[in-house]
Order: sequence, then C-alpha cells, then structure tokens
Amino acid sequence: MNYRRLGKTGFMVSEIGLGAEWLERHNAAECKAIIDTCEACGINILDCWMSEPNVRSNIGAALRGRREKWYIQGHFGSTWQNGQYVRTRDMDKVVPAFEDLLARLETDYIDLGMIHYLDSEQDWDMVVNGPFLQYVLEMKGKGVIRHIGMSTHNPVMAKKAVESGIVEMILFSINPAFDMLPASEDLNDYFAEEYDASLGGIDPARAELYKLCEQKDVGITVMKGYAGGRLFDAARSPFGVALTPVQCIHYALTRPGVAAIMAGFDNPGHVREAAAYETATEAEKDYASVLANAPRHAYTGQCTYCGHCKPCPKEIDIAMVNKLYDLAVMQPEVPASVKAHYQALSQTASACIGCGSCEMRCPFHVSIAERMSKAAELLG
Repeated sequence: MNYRRLGKTGFMVSEIGLGAEWLERHNAAECKAIIDTCEACGINILDCWMSEPNVRSNIGAALRGRREKWYIQGHFGSTWQNGQYVRTRDMDKVVPAFEDLLARLETDYIDLGMIHYLDSEQDWDMVVNGPFLQYVLEMKGKGVIRHIGMSTHNPVMAKKAVESGIVEMILFSINPAFDMLPASEDLNDYFAEEYDASLGGIDPARAELYKLCEQKDVGITVMKGYAGGRLFDAARSPFGVALTPVQCIHYALTRPGVAAIMAGFDNPGHVREAAAYETATEAEKDYASVLANAPRHAYTGQCTYCGHCKPCPKEIDIAMVNKLYDLAVMQPEVPASVKAHYQALSQTASACIGCGSCEMRCPFHVSIAERMSKAAELLG
C-alpha cells in the first residue's frame, strides 16, 4: 500500500481508504471481516458519515483495541431521527448525534471532523454564521477532533471552503463522469441518465478546485469514485464504454490534491480487488485510452496527468511539469512553492527538444511541446 500526505493535516493516509457506507447492510461479524481485511491490505483511513446506530456500533467493535491504527472521518450534522438518516444543522440534534458517534465508535477523538454534506450557499451561510461552526471549533479546541474537514459534491462550495481557511481537507465526489458536469446544488444532476452531448472534458470549476487544493495544501479524500457503479456498465456509462475499478481509482488518484479514494466494500473480496490497484500494471490502470476512444465526451486537448506521454528521451516528468504549470498560471505571480517544486525536478521543461514523441502517445492530443515551452518561460 502506498501512503500520501493528507494536505496540511500531515496525516499519511493509505491512498485507498474505506468508505464505510456499505457496512450498513452487514452484521458485526461481517463488518469485522471487512475491516480486518482492510487493515491486512494496509488501509488506514475510513469515513463514517452514517447515522444508523448499528453500523456505528459494529465499526466501533471492529476497531476495538486498534483505534490508533486508523484515521477516522466522522461527520457533524448526520443524525438518526425516527428510524432514518436526516442531515440537519439543528444543534439539538447535531450535538447528541456526534456524541453518539464517539460513544459507538468507542473513542474519545475523531481525526477528521467533517462538516457534513454542504452543497449550497444557503447552507454555507447557516453553518459558518451560526452555532454549528462554533461547535465544530469548540470540539477542535478541546482536542475531540484533530482537524476540520467538509464533505461536498459542489465544486463552488468546495472552493469557498478551501479559500475560507476553515477546513484543512475536503471529502469530494470525483470520477471522470462527474468531472464533466458544471457545479450544481442538486446531487441528482450528477446521476442523470443522460448528459448533454455538448459536454467534454473536465469542467473548469472542478479543474480549478483540484489545483487550488494542491496550492493551498488542502487534502482531498474522494467519494463517489465509481459513480455508484454506473461507470462499470457501458450501457449506463455517459461515455458509452465501461471502466474498471482500477481505472476509476487511478483517475481519482491522478487529480491534483487527492490523497485517498474512499471505496465501498461489500465483502473482503472487494477489499482485495481494490487493493490490487497497488500491483496493477500501467495497462490495467489506463483510463485515458478508454476515454479517448469512447463514442461520447472525450477529453480532447486537456492534460489529465495520466502519464501516457512517458517515456521522454530527456527524462522530463511531463505530467508533473504540466501540473506545476497549471498551478502557476492560476496566480498573478508564480508562487514560490511551485517554483521550488519545479526547480527541484531532475529535468525541467527547458530540457524539451520538441521531438514530439510524447504527443504521438498522448490519447487526448495535447500540444505538449508548446506547453513545455510555456512552462520553461514561466517557471525558469
């Protein structure tokens, strides 16, 4: 298992994590078997947004005696009312639900205290300007939570959170289908049966968010990485082709700022299938060729940092240069940190000889030599 730094939290998290939602359908023994397998595979981060009491208790029992081995994302605002999940900002419900989470997980702290499911401007104003955020800050001040995060599906709200300085990481929905769509306050828009045929490539708001997170050192953990499984079925995929779990995982992990993808597991076999990403071949990880040859919505002209451009005869890490260049052009002046990362590369863009071999391999027909020239001019 590979581990990545989760932004300014400093946590070194497994790049494949456990999104525990599917555990709701399992008993205590089955939950423990899945969590045992996760730990054996090197997974060390889990997300528990669910408010249902039994699943919380089952997770707590499974973690008993090894709590310190796990980073937990626990949510403020996910409550259980009259036998069902309710998202709320009512503090009379929020506080007892969070205390219940601590009690059932058998812990006195949560590593990542998540502001739960914030997708609208109205909700942002309610959270930030009211007692909800005050409570979250109070919990951090007392050490009950170590760091503040937020879960959202809306890139506009994610960007607002990152720029506010309130959050240190975000849980965000990322997959190649969602990435094409413009920002929305309605999650159902992302699961539409058909997408507008004019869509193509990564929506600018989402591309900017990923770069901003990397620039601001706000780590991303990924939800909805499989788009609810629809990407595995060519008939339901908006691209008209099917992707594999390994390809979806690789897509998420190649976004700037991403530290981990939180995958859902229904049994130990699913855990091992996801963990197989770590030993997958480049061909097995290759989402780019599939998308480029899809009958609908290719990413023509956009660098997705997929790495198909390798190898470079001058040993330039082209994907990294492109990533740093994209970060640099976001600002009126190149950030010193970006320039330092660029200059630390073993070969910079100035080594490019314009041979074009990378462009022949690029599935999205990016003008790589031109971008190398611009990067060399901008970054030195």
